[in-house]
Amino acid sequence: MKKPILITMGDAAGIGPEIIAKAFRASPAELAGCIVVGDVATLRRAAALTAATTATLALPVAQLDALADLSSVPPNCIAVLQKCELPALIPYGHISALAGRAAADCIVWAARAVLSGEAAAMVTAPIHKEALAAAGGWTARFPGHTEMLQAEAAAHLGKPVSEVPVRMMLANDELKTVLVSIHMSMRQAMEAVTFDNVLQTLRITHHAVSASLGRPPRIAVAGLNPHAGEGGLFGTEEQAIIGPAIAAARSEGLDVQGPFAPDTVFMRARNTPAKPGEFDVVVAMYHDQGLIPVKYLGVEQGVNVTLGLPLVRTSPDHGTAFDIAGTGQADASSLLAAIRMARQLAA
Repeated sequence: MKKPILITMGDAAGIGPEIIAKAFRASPAELAGCIVVGDVATLRRAAALTAATTATLALPVAQLDALADLSSVPPNCIAVLQKCELPALIPYGHISALAGRAAADCIVWAARAVLSGEAAAMVTAPIHKEALAAAGGWTARFPGHTEMLQAEAAAHLGKPVSEVPVRMMLANDELKTVLVSIHMSMRQAMEAVTFDNVLQTLRITHHAVSASLGRPPRIAVAGLNPHAGEGGLFGTEEQAIIGPAIAAARSEGLDVQGPFAPDTVFMRARNTPAKPGEFDVVVAMYHDQGLIPVKYLGVEQGVNVTLGLPLVRTSPDHGTAFDIAGTGQADASSLLAAIRMARQLAA
């Protein structure tokens, strides 16, 4: 690609820097044209950790002054733009306000570079939401990447955040799911199941997945209640809200079916060599309803994609893994999958 893909470092106390270093070591061809936005010292520590666990020499880490400097970086080298301030290395596995602020600074800088057209896409390593909150100030306003990127996109477009609706999609080779609501309490998530939110999710899903498939997607919609309400016996949201939203989407020409029982619809949509899925994507009503099925199939290949943004953003489908940070056990497979998907979407 003519423009670089930016990889944000994530939380310095977690596995983000380690999986970045492992990705550069494991697949240098796939990492060609990628620049890490983060802290040079933290990436050097990660490179040394990766080398120690593989009994090899550490990959060199080159500090860039600008995106254009990438062309001068030799092969098999981790290119890093220093876009955060860490006075010292952050201890592994501990919530740190400094790490939270550094992660947020990197995300914002990368988002602005992609929005301005200087970079092709961004891939975000995991952050810790408690560290973001501990950092205070503007970072504490955002529960995660999705909301932070939504705010940056809205500012870039000169629009209020409410006019830049975004949705989370988690995807692997077998299953794709898009969420009506993201990071909120279960009570708030139920309240977010409104006609407008469900219809908006269907529109965003149709537009985004059409672009990646090259054709209109077959969308299945999960119900909110057990057995999709069982005709109103276990709840009426399917009849009063979700069903009418599906009908409205179908009247606009979208290929949407449901609502289906949430305990079986994901199995019906799962695509395997032995049995093609009945649907291309499932719209789920809340966070865990949609993410558990995809993650159960294996976090190694799962990718988180933010839909509705005027930029390409992907990420691994796992967190900071503080329990294994610094041990050398982290697996870079999901990050590599996120980089591949970012290239595909930005092409």
